[in-house]
Amino acid sequence: MYKEDLALCQKMMAGDEQTFNEFFAEYFPRVYRFCLSRLGDDPLIEDMVQNTMMKAVQHMKTYRGEASLFTWLCQICRNEIAMHFRKADRRVPEVAADDESIRPILENLQADDSPETDVFGEETRRLVIEVLDFLPGNYGKALEWKYILGYSVSEIAEKLDLTELAAQSLLARARTAFRKALDDITTQYGQIAQD
Repeated sequence: MYKEDLALCQKMMAGDEQTFNEFFAEYFPRVYRFCLSRLGDDPLIEDMVQNTMMKAVQHMKTYRGEASLFTWLCQICRNEIAMHFRKADRRVPEVAADDESIRPILENLQADDSPETDVFGEETRRLVIEVLDFLPGNYGKALEWKYILGYSVSEIAEKLDLTELAAQSLLARARTAFRKALDDITTQYGQIAQD
């Protein structure tokens, strides 16, 4: 049960405007990346993400906390993407992270040691984005800020209201969790592909 996500939804349904703003600030970019990882630079992505967020707010009372709020939003987004492709009479592109056997790995990431994973290809790029969004806590944000946006450790510490030492420690745990997730998914997906 995802009690914190459920509590956030209940506060939004009660009309808490600050929680509503926090919800959009936190989840809009993540849902955007989720959609982007599936569709590339389709000009309709922003509309699909807006529709996803609107539908989520309209149906917030149906969220029961059985999956993370982000997972629930991703399912709404998947439905939007599928509808888009049906209307265009096209096939929805398959993404490894949508496989039912891989999604639990993304949702249950835990940090521990694992070997380095080679990163290449379009599918891997999509998977990297997916893993960043499913990393627990601030891991995904910290890695994105450090390695994609080029923030320094001190800037990350300031953004997360941490000491520099705590930010370094967070980045180390985040890197470990990221490597483990990619290793687990690569192993799992390789087995699925061979079956």
